[in-house]
Amino acid sequence: MLAILLAHTAAALLAPLFVRWWGRNAFFPLALVPLLSLIWVFGNWGTDQKLNIEWVPGLSMNIDMRFDSLAAIMSLLVLGIGALILLYCARYFEDDEPRLGLFAAEMVAFSGAMFGLITSDNMLVLYIFWEITTVLSFLLVGHYAERASSRRAATQALLVTTAGGLAMLVGIIILGQVSGTYNLSELVANAPGGWLPGVAIVLVLIGALSKSAIVPLHFWLPGAMAAPTPVSGYLHAAAMVKAGIYLVARLAPGFADSGPWRATVISLGLLSMILAGWRALRAFDLKLILAFGTVSQLGFLMVLVGIGSEKAMLAGLTMVIAHAMFKATLFMVVGIIDHTTGTRDIRKLAHLGKKAPWLAAIAALAAASMAGLPPMLGFVGKETALSAVISTPTLDPTVAAFVVAGLVIGSILTVTYSIRFVWGAFARKQLKRASPSVKAMHAPSALFLAAPAFLAVLGLVAGFGSSVVDHIVSPYARTLPSYGQEPYHLALWHGFNLPLALTVVVVTGGVGLFIAHRVVNRLKFEHPPLGNADRIYDNVLKYMDALSIRLTGTTQRGSLPLTQGTILLTLVLLPMIVLLVGQDSGLDYTLWNSPLQVIIGVIMIAGGLGATVMRNRLASVILVGLTGYGCGVIFAIHGAPDLALTQFLVETLTLVVFVLVLRKLPAEVDDRGSAGSRGPRAVLAVAVGATVSVLGAFAMNARNTAPVSLLLPDAAYELGDGKNVINVILVDIRAWDTLGEICVLLVAATGVASLVFRNRRFGSAPRVSDAPASNASSSNSDANFSAETTWLLGGDLIDPRHRSLILEVTTRLIFPTIMVLSIYFFFSGHNAPGGGFAGGLTAGLALVLRYLAGGRYELGEAVPIDAGKILGLGLIFAAGTAVASMFLGAPALSSATLEVTLPILGDIKLVTALFFDLGVYLIVVGLVLDVLRSLGARLDAQVEMQSQGRVSAP
Repeated sequence: MLAILLAHTAAALLAPLFVRWWGRNAFFPLALVPLLSLIWVFGNWGTDQKLNIEWVPGLSMNIDMRFDSLAAIMSLLVLGIGALILLYCARYFEDDEPRLGLFAAEMVAFSGAMFGLITSDNMLVLYIFWEITTVLSFLLVGHYAERASSRRAATQALLVTTAGGLAMLVGIIILGQVSGTYNLSELVANAPGGWLPGVAIVLVLIGALSKSAIVPLHFWLPGAMAAPTPVSGYLHAAAMVKAGIYLVARLAPGFADSGPWRATVISLGLLSMILAGWRALRAFDLKLILAFGTVSQLGFLMVLVGIGSEKAMLAGLTMVIAHAMFKATLFMVVGIIDHTTGTRDIRKLAHLGKKAPWLAAIAALAAASMAGLPPMLGFVGKETALSAVISTPTLDPTVAAFVVAGLVIGSILTVTYSIRFVWGAFARKQLKRASPSVKAMHAPSALFLAAPAFLAVLGLVAGFGSSVVDHIVSPYARTLPSYGQEPYHLALWHGFNLPLALTVVVVTGGVGLFIAHRVVNRLKFEHPPLGNADRIYDNVLKYMDALSIRLTGTTQRGSLPLTQGTILLTLVLLPMIVLLVGQDSGLDYTLWNSPLQVIIGVIMIAGGLGATVMRNRLASVILVGLTGYGCGVIFAIHGAPDLALTQFLVETLTLVVFVLVLRKLPAEVDDRGSAGSRGPRAVLAVAVGATVSVLGAFAMNARNTAPVSLLLPDAAYELGDGKNVINVILVDIRAWDTLGEICVLLVAATGVASLVFRNRRFGSAPRVSDAPASNASSSNSDANFSAETTWLLGGDLIDPRHRSLILEVTTRLIFPTIMVLSIYFFFSGHNAPGGGFAGGLTAGLALVLRYLAGGRYELGEAVPIDAGKILGLGLIFAAGTAVASMFLGAPALSSATLEVTLPILGDIKLVTALFFDLGVYLIVVGLVLDVLRSLGARLDAQVEMQSQGRVSAP
């Protein structure tokens, strides 16, 4: 099973390359992937195989897969019809089709995702594959992205199925938590009872109904006909829309007797069958006729697999197979008609039966199976369905009669639109608007007809060989209770009985309704009694847009103080109210442990108060920095030198960034208009401080067991081969978190650069050789300044009024020392205070010193590399460690240790986390360089241009 998923992944990645080499013929080798996978399915038919890969057991995210009889049936459809559709694509598209490579990749990927969905035993993993199919469906439906109709249809399908999927996810989590397992096999075997699992089942059914286009969530499927016909033939006939049917069939053995199950499934299924069947009689586009017919048939299938008896499940699975064959065939027939005539409108089609007799025969066979005519497989399935519902012991006799009546009405409509499809496409009729392309139609090639012909003939053969189909579907049907009914086997002839009589009624009624189709066409019902679901969807979106605009306009008024005040007020009120109404557990609060803490605290409080009354921006920044340094001292007092070092470095770098920004702002704050709000702000500030203190006290007193931190030193050394607990947590134990955080740093660096540069990113900072000659001459022209020694190359280009020789000399002397200290922190961080983050910050401060002493040209001399390349290289090192660790036998992003003995150096222990730390180091250096380049060097260039009387570039 895993090999099949990997094969589809590889084929999807290679598909664009194949299409580039071979054009549309690339679909032939791509079709081999599902075809060979189908051979594996046949080879393992009848077995019950399981695969377990432990991934994230703490989150119940183990990759559990199961191949049983139901998975085998669905694999037969997903892989078999998938291979035929790919063969069909080789002649449906032309070589110059835009984005054909991506289309091929998405089709193959969809086949693999559907196989993963139907073989997943873990419900959370099933949900992942479920949403993958949703995203791929969005891309495939929107293949013709230049068309507004395609974009709208793709968005509509995505919103409806994703909303249903989110509801299903909530239901899955409830079921998993209530039952204690997320595995479908265990859940169905021991189905939990009660009102909460009942709610969860309804939520899961919402997801299934949305995926299978059941009323009232059906409207996205007719809209999805904007997709290329192969997409309709695969996703909307055999694959995606069957996902909901599959999930209901999978859960039925355990939950069919739960309260809301049958009422939901049967009522909505019947409603879908009848309403969509009626809508199919009003459509003139061949694909729309089939689309509404698909919704109708899906309602039929939902009723059968949802009843919850052995006989009904036998009929349901038989119809699932039959439906996939005849509906995929008919969609491919429509594709051929559209491809050869340029139209799908039955009002413009006539005499195609004479021009393409083989195509007409294929369509007739498939339509006969859809209508349930003998000897097709559709007839066998429909006979079994009527027999199962008539004799079902799971329903009240009155309810059963109502269901039978609904199935008969829906089946009459099915017969009618089946005849209408064949008549509308192939009959000899007079046209008011004859299409020239129809008259000039040429017969399709044999290869173009091969896939639909195979499925149409297979539907006929399966009808005669219904015993073989019975052997395929009965193993899973027997997992449901029979309720004492006699064993039932599929057969083409069961004698004269009530189901056969109902079939005669269905066929007669369908033919009669078709004959009266002119009357039906006049009953257009411009205002249907149940409304138009598509228009309701549009109105809901408009209402949500209007609501979001009004809500945003109310809460987001563009005032930063108002927004921040709302957030802080919520922080104060919500937790404090909860604490007040809750139980008082008592607090053990220690204000300080040593007089030094009191001194540091008083200094920090003074700095905070001073920052609130200072009008000078630079003084306020320095006072705020004072509180940060005080926090670092407290870390050091409490025995956390690594945190203290990081705090000092971060605070210093933050001060530099603030100073760079303040250069473009007035020196003092103009707060003349805020005098009246100082009091409320002060009260809010005190309340926030008190709230945080109280919450911290409650959090510390809530612990009733030994803290996990006591285990971290031993775990760090045993698992991460390091003595520095903080560093090992960052690069090993919680390396996934760190990877996410450094990605945030990358985004922040890109955001800062984008805000400054706006229209394009510049490369590395300019070097001395890039400086205009006027800069050098003007800097050296001052008679009051002379230096025999050039300490920093960039210093010669600074205005002498702003140049400091002492700072240049100091920088020249201590810069190498700071860089050596940075490297020391990097290498020592695994066992002592330091690490890649601290080392990177130290190196960043060294670059800051070079910039402050020598200007933007000195920054270019210090690091003549684009900051973006350094950031990218760091991300490669950090992410590449995950792969390297796995090759060395360790889990992803964890430490693998290599021990070697060298002649001179002796025993050396190398931990792969070092390379992850190197990535962190480079990303921090790149971030600092990007900030200096954007907030420093770029702004310096603008100031220089303005001082020279030129307009600065944006």
